[in-house]
Amino acid sequence: MTGGEVAGILVAVFWAILVSFLAVVLVRLAQTLRATTRLVADVTEQAVPLLAEASSAVRSAQTQLDRVDAIASDVQEVTSNASALSTTVASTFGGPLVKVAAFGYGVRRALGRKGEDAPPEDTRRTVIVGRTVPGARRKKRKG
Repeated sequence: MTGGEVAGILVAVFWAILVSFLAVVLVRLAQTLRATTRLVADVTEQAVPLLAEASSAVRSAQTQLDRVDAIASDVQEVTSNASALSTTVASTFGGPLVKVAAFGYGVRRALGRKGEDAPPEDTRRTVIVGRTVPGARRKKRKG
């Protein structure tokens, strides 16, 4: 055998080894692709029902939000009606009630002073640290 034939045999052997390694790699790659395909199919089978349930939940939440919106608008209307009623009652009865209360206070004061025409004895005021204190409080403080 000549040197060229030996070199040709060596190249053929290395080539066969290379092709064998490539064949193993391609077989492994095919297995990985099959497993990936199965995984994607399984995920798709599980994801479709989950998406349907999520869509149903979103629809239900939207329905509930619509109901809450209707309730809130009704509450706002009731609040404005109550405010208007309160204003009406205050303006209708408030003035006369204040006048009756003032009249009653005046009558009480007039009846209370009927026997005492003289003013009270101690009407002086005392100034304590920049504040005016009526005589009644001054007596309480001393005691």
